[in-house]
Amino acid sequence: MLAFLGLLTIVLLLFLVITKKASPVIALTLIPIFTGILAGKTTELPGMIGEGLQAIAPTGVMFVFAILFFGILLDAGTFQPIISRLLKIAGNDPVKIALATAVLAMLVHLDGSGAVTFLVVIPALAPIYDQMGMKRITLACIVALSAGTMNILPWGGPTIRAASALNVPVTELFNPILIPFVFGLGTVLGIAFWLGKKEKALLSTAPLDLDLPKESGELPRLFWLNIILILAAISFIILGWAPPFVVFMVAFAIALVVNFPKVEEQKKRIDAHAKEAMLMASILFAAGCFTGILKGSGMMEAMAGTVQTFLPEQLGRQLPLITGLVAMPASLLFDPDSFYFGILPLLSSTAEAFGASGLEVGQAAIMGQMTTGFPISPLTGSTFLLVGLAGVELGDHQKKTIPLAFLVTLVILLVSVVMGIISV
Repeated sequence: MLAFLGLLTIVLLLFLVITKKASPVIALTLIPIFTGILAGKTTELPGMIGEGLQAIAPTGVMFVFAILFFGILLDAGTFQPIISRLLKIAGNDPVKIALATAVLAMLVHLDGSGAVTFLVVIPALAPIYDQMGMKRITLACIVALSAGTMNILPWGGPTIRAASALNVPVTELFNPILIPFVFGLGTVLGIAFWLGKKEKALLSTAPLDLDLPKESGELPRLFWLNIILILAAISFIILGWAPPFVVFMVAFAIALVVNFPKVEEQKKRIDAHAKEAMLMASILFAAGCFTGILKGSGMMEAMAGTVQTFLPEQLGRQLPLITGLVAMPASLLFDPDSFYFGILPLLSSTAEAFGASGLEVGQAAIMGQMTTGFPISPLTGSTFLLVGLAGVELGDHQKKTIPLAFLVTLVILLVSVVMGIISV
């Protein structure tokens, strides 16, 4: 009975979220309460929800302050001199322009927002691509690969969702795959170099007078302090010197008060980024309700036991590897909320039932599902923003980018297998 109710919970969640019959917050909150009542757990529900919320709280707080922190630094113009300098170095060499595109997209995507990355990078580079005679589909592809791979960062949406669904600290999920992640970024740069070489081969070698952004010669106020803040925050998180939510809370407070000392300015800057921060935070806390009830009621354990009965043992032990292989294509089928809160917990529990690592399933999932896969998925609004700003067709963008995004995922997965992070 519990296994059936657990399956019903997941199916209802997938149906309502994918078909947009209900918002993720509503579905994640009300569906498990409904099935929990059917399971006869009425009196225990408040306690289950409370435990779920307590488990999710650090991750939710981290996300809110990470968004605010990087938003403040963008508002302060911290990244503009870097953009201008990189474009000046690139000059009229298509290879350097392609590499600069990748680096810029990676830097801007430090805030974890695909929409912000596309809004900043595409308009800045599209005129240069046009003047050079380079294809805009190449621009869209490089930006997508760069932003997608950077989405694996601890404060990226997929990683936060995975950590929340599995009830583990986000650093426990991300830190072991740091080196594979770096290999992924290196693969993106290699692809950008290759695409730049292809563009160069098609273009005339005659020098062009490009209309590059003019440098003022002066760095924004407190530029170096802001750079030090970014490096310090990332270092503290990666090295585990302080919990991520503490790091970003303190870093945000420092960045806000030094860059915008007036209280009125501070309120405006917070208001400018509050919508995005609170939207994701509300989904995370609703997910705490969802996972709290599924695990507390025994539905998740019952479903895993049922799957274990039908799934061959050898296949069950390879669930982490299998998850890594299907993660990127899964971005075309499942939106992040339905996958990470509906599918991932079941995969993780089933893997553990076979003696495999549920954590490895989560790590394998973030190697492609809505990371390298998010900028090509028709299930994310930012994909349409990307192709709209670049002026390319979604089909053309997917045809060019999907194989390369899958390649990046495979490189990250392969390095993880070689290092023993993903067991085979």
